[in-house]
Amino acid sequence: MFDLILRNACLVDDTVIDIALKDGKIAALGEIMGEAKEVRQLNGEYYVSAGWIDSHVHCYQKSPIYHDDPDSIGINTGVTTVVDAGSTGADDIDEFYELTRKATTDVYALLNISRVGLIAQNELSDMANIDKVAVRDAVKRHPGFIVGIKARMSSSVVGANGIKPLERAKEIQRENGDFPLMVHIGNNPPDLDEIADLLTTGDIITHCYNGKPNRILTPAGELRASISNAIQRGVRLDVGHGSASFSFEVAKIAISKGILPHTISSDIYCRNRINGPVHSLGVVMSKFLSIGMSLPQVIDCVTAHAADGLRLGSKGRLSVGLDGDLTIFTQRRQPTVFTDSESQTLQGEQLLVALAAVRAGKWFVTEQGKEEHVFDL
Repeated sequence: MFDLILRNACLVDDTVIDIALKDGKIAALGEIMGEAKEVRQLNGEYYVSAGWIDSHVHCYQKSPIYHDDPDSIGINTGVTTVVDAGSTGADDIDEFYELTRKATTDVYALLNISRVGLIAQNELSDMANIDKVAVRDAVKRHPGFIVGIKARMSSSVVGANGIKPLERAKEIQRENGDFPLMVHIGNNPPDLDEIADLLTTGDIITHCYNGKPNRILTPAGELRASISNAIQRGVRLDVGHGSASFSFEVAKIAISKGILPHTISSDIYCRNRINGPVHSLGVVMSKFLSIGMSLPQVIDCVTAHAADGLRLGSKGRLSVGLDGDLTIFTQRRQPTVFTDSESQTLQGEQLLVALAAVRAGKWFVTEQGKEEHVFDL
């Protein structure tokens, strides 16, 4: 007997299947004849995908700058997995790990290369904060939880150190099994060309569509040669919307040229969740529908592509044996005015609304689903 069966679930390619879960894993797909302890009838009315993964959030509750509760940005909004992008360094990763064990949402961490994490905006202005041994020991203490490292390479963060913190980050990466490195780009120095030239296959540029002068587009609106070369080397582009790092103009120009994101992430924390412009990963995804990406493209960016980029091999796909994480959502025709990080607006006609989620085989109704009483028994 299965633990849970979703009957007549609509996939993003509009096929309709049953999905069975047992012992926290996907157990069967297709036309399922067996019985289950719990059955949810979706009647082909709701989309189901692998559980949404937000690969750039800030959810260390004790961070003095960017903090939130993992479940407020995760399971309550249909996001089954979140990856905290550098809120903690080697000094506070242990406490963060213990706090995440209380969450329903599956939480992972990109370790800040600064051992003090985000206790201030300039954590890489003192090179003494970049302690290779402390990083190595933290990774050894938390294998599987720490899935990569994070380096914030903008002028307010690095101070007078320029490109040096990124050079040190690449050394740390090589000494720890070449796991993923996410690099925040913002105001220069260092110049984006310097940053891009150091990046190698699998590295991630986050805030890829920011509107600052140090952006991926030239003043003429063409893709910088350094970014083009980096993409050809296998460097990945992550959205990392945030409060100050996403421009509709840059995204529209880039996407019109075929420069699509590998991953769509929110860079969410309490203030930009409550006050905007982020609100939720679903809202950020909806913005990309309005820019012109298709529903399957958008869903890939928060499922398979996100899992691949952070090497979460048990997630991101509807496949027997993988984690029993699913997102149940609808695509509504609902005129909506979206806002980017520069207070520019875009009229959208589609809104993705997560109504429920399955996490490790267990059914949860989202805040929106509860408000709408969609799945009341």
